[in-house]
Amino acid sequence: MTISFYDFKNLPDFQQIEIAKKDGHIKEQRIINELRFVLYEVSCFSVEIIYKQDRLTGMNVFENKAAYALN
Repeated sequence: MTISFYDFKNLPDFQQIEIAKKDGHIKEQRIINELRFVLYEVSCFSVEIIYKQDRLTGMNVFENKAAYALN
């Protein structure tokens, strides 16, 4: 699926999460203390979904994939 960053950001949170999980590609996962961070690549941007004990606790959207580049 191709969607622009701005169109994505204008969607309700539940739709953003659905698109990230369905159409995004997992690029990285990390567990820090009780939190699990999952980074998805969606179209031309990245979406980070944060879970605590399998419950969603937060989400960040990065316009430029390089903003969250892993070395």
